[in-house]
Amino acid sequence: MSYSHLVRAALLCGAATLFPLSAAHAEDDSAAAADQSILVVGRKQAETIDNAPSTKASIDEARIAATVNAVSVEDTIKYLPSLIVRKRHVGDNFAPIATRTSGLGSSARSLIYADGALLSALIANNNGNGSPRWSLVAPEEVEQIDILYGPFSAAYPGNSIGAVVNITTRLPDKLEARASVLTNVQTFDLYGTSEVLPTFQYSGSVGDRFGPLSLFASATRTVSNGQPISFITATGKASTIAGSYPAQNRTGADIAVLGAGGIEHHVQDTFKLKAALDLSDTVRAIYVVGLWRDDSQGRAESYLPSGLTSALSSGIYSRDAEHWSHALTLQGDSKAFDWQVVGTLYDYAHDIQRTPTNVLTGRAGAVQRQDGNGWVTLDAKGAWHIADDAHVLSFGGHFDRYTIGTDTYQTSDWTSNAQGAVTAISRGKTQTAAIWAQDAWRVLPDVTLTLGGRFEWWRAYQGYNQVATLPTGVAQPNRSAHGFSPKASVEWRFDPQWSARLSAGQAFRFPTVGELYQAVATGSVLSNPNPNLLPERAWSEELAVERHDSHGSIRLSLFNESVVNALISQSGTIAVPVSGGGTQTFTTTFVQNVDRTRARGVELAVDQRDILPGWDFSGSVTYADATTRANSGFPASVGKLLPSVPRWKATAVVTWRPDPRVSLTTAARMTSRNYGQLDNSDIVGNTYMGFDKYFVVDVRALVHVTEKVDFALGIDNLTNDKYFLFHPFPQRSFTAQMSWKL
Repeated sequence: MSYSHLVRAALLCGAATLFPLSAAHAEDDSAAAADQSILVVGRKQAETIDNAPSTKASIDEARIAATVNAVSVEDTIKYLPSLIVRKRHVGDNFAPIATRTSGLGSSARSLIYADGALLSALIANNNGNGSPRWSLVAPEEVEQIDILYGPFSAAYPGNSIGAVVNITTRLPDKLEARASVLTNVQTFDLYGTSEVLPTFQYSGSVGDRFGPLSLFASATRTVSNGQPISFITATGKASTIAGSYPAQNRTGADIAVLGAGGIEHHVQDTFKLKAALDLSDTVRAIYVVGLWRDDSQGRAESYLPSGLTSALSSGIYSRDAEHWSHALTLQGDSKAFDWQVVGTLYDYAHDIQRTPTNVLTGRAGAVQRQDGNGWVTLDAKGAWHIADDAHVLSFGGHFDRYTIGTDTYQTSDWTSNAQGAVTAISRGKTQTAAIWAQDAWRVLPDVTLTLGGRFEWWRAYQGYNQVATLPTGVAQPNRSAHGFSPKASVEWRFDPQWSARLSAGQAFRFPTVGELYQAVATGSVLSNPNPNLLPERAWSEELAVERHDSHGSIRLSLFNESVVNALISQSGTIAVPVSGGGTQTFTTTFVQNVDRTRARGVELAVDQRDILPGWDFSGSVTYADATTRANSGFPASVGKLLPSVPRWKATAVVTWRPDPRVSLTTAARMTSRNYGQLDNSDIVGNTYMGFDKYFVVDVRALVHVTEKVDFALGIDNLTNDKYFLFHPFPQRSFTAQMSWKL
C-alpha cells in the first residue's frame, strides 16, 4: 500500500468520530471543483458580511515564507504598519500587540481571530494572561492575514479600538502533507549572564478531501530556552556589593544588579484537528479543536560570590498548563444572502504555577491554580445583497461570557504536587450581548456610504476576592452598563487607481473580568484588580487616501482617537509579606481609569511588488502624538505620552529574487523612545522595567531546493541591538528551517 493510501485511511478513521459519510465519494476532479467554491465562500465571510470600511494591511502565505523568520504565528505580522509584537523570546506565551494608538499593556484593545474564532484572551487587559492564544495557529497553515485598523465596523465589539487581526487558514481540496524542522539559537550577553540559548521545533500536518468532507490535522512541539526576563536589583552603587553590576533604574537612581530571573525553559505541544463538511453546494459546517500544553521552568542566576539570595526567589517558578479550544461554524451563501454562525469555547482545563517563598530557607512556597478560567462566545451574522449590491445590508448578534476562577494556596514543597491552605481567591464573570447592523450604500457609481451601529449590554457578576489579610473574603457588587456605538464611512473612488475614505466611529470597551476581579501571578509579575473600573469610550476618525495598481499599493492615513475613562495598565513594585516574617518584592501591574486621552497622527504604508525586476518592497512610517489630556487622579500625567506608544514607528522589507527558486530579504523595525509610566517619570529607557527605542535588522534567505523541499536561513537582530521593553528583548538570533510538502 502506498504512503498516500495510508494517510487517506488514517484520516478516514478519524472522520468517523466527527461526521458520518452517508454519501458516496465524488470523483477527485468534481470534489476539487466543489471545494474551490467553498473556499471562496470562506473568504467572502469577512469581505461581504463584516464588510469593514476600514484601512487594511495584509500578508499572505508566500510573503510570509519569503520574508519572515517565523517560529510562531505572531512573528508573521511584525513588519505590518504600526504594529509592535511583544514577543520576549521563542516559546513566550504572553505576546500582545501594540497598535497605532494603544500600547503593549492594552491587550483588550485588539481582536485576533482565526477563521472567525476568537484567539484574543479577553479575560484580562495586560501583557500577561490577557495575551492572545497565538499558539493555536501554526505559521505553516496560514493562507492570509488581514489587519483592520480602527473601530469602524459595527460587526466588531469595542475591543477593535486598536486593530482587528483576521487569520485565514487552509483547508485541503486534495491530499496534502507537510513537515518542518526548525532551530533557533540566540546569543545573549548582558550584565553577568552570557549564554547560548537553543530552540528546536518540529511540526507536521496532513489533510485530504473525501467527497463532501475535508480533514486537516497538525501537531507542533517547541522546546525553547529564553533569555532572562527579569533582573534582581538593590538600591545603591554596585561598588558596595561584591559581584554585582552597576546600572540605573528607570527613574535614574543608581542600582546594583544582583542577578537574573525568569530564565525560561519551555516544552510546548499544540495539536489541532479541523473538519469541514459540505451540507450542500452553498452550506458548510466546520469544527476545529485545539489542544495546547505547556511545561515551563523559570530559573534564576546569581552574580554574587555567595550564590543565590532570597531576592531571587520571585524569578524562580514552574508552570504546567493544558488548554482546550473548540470552535463550531455553520456558514453559507447564495447570490443574495451570505450568513455565518460561529460558537467558540476556550477552557483552562489545567493551569498551575508554583513558586518558592524563599529558596534559602526550604521548599515552602505558593501554588496558583487558574483551572477555572475560560470563555464562550457566539456570533450570528448575515449580509443581504440588494439591487446588484447597490446596498449590502449586514446585521448580526453577539454573546460572550468570560469566567475567572483563580485560587492560590500555601505549600510545604513548591516542587511537588503538595497543596495546603488557601491564601487568595479570585472569582467573577462578565457577560456581553450585542446586536448590530450596517448598510454599505452605493450612492453614486464611485461613492459608497456605509452607516452602522452596535448596541451592547454588559454586566459583571459573582465577583469575589479573598486574601490572607481578609480571610472572610469580599463579595464584590454586581455591575452593569450599556452603550450604542454609531459608525459612518464614505469612500470616493475618484480614479480607477485612487480612492479616498473618511471614517468615524464610537466604541465602548467594557472592563475585562480580570481587570475587575483577578489577582494573578504571571511568572514573576503580579496583577491587581479593581472592581470599580468604568467602561472606556473611544471616538475615532481616519482619512485615508490610497493608490492601487498592478504592482501593489501606497496609502496615507490621518488618524485621531479620543478616549474617555481610558483603561490603562501601569506597572510598579510591591513588597508582599511572607510566612516566617519579612517581605518578598514583586513586580505588579494594575489598571486605572484616565479621564481623557488623545492620540492623533499620520501613517504612510507602501507595498510594492516588482518595483524592479525581481525586487519587492514594503514599509511604513507612523507618527503618533498620543498623550493624556485630563487625569484628575494623577495630574502629573497630563500632556505626557501614553505608556508604550512611541511618537515614531517604522518598518521596511526588501526582497530580491535573483532566481525563481531563491529569495533574499532584509527587513528592519524601529521605534523612537517610549515610556512605561503615565507621567513619563521613567526617564531611563535602557534598563530593566524601562522602555527604550530600538532599531532591529533581520535577514532571511529562502531556497526552493525542489518542488517539495524548502530550506531557509535567517538572522534576527543582525546588529545585536540590546534594548528593553520593560523586559530585556532577544539579542542576535540565528534560524535554520527545512520544510517538506507532499
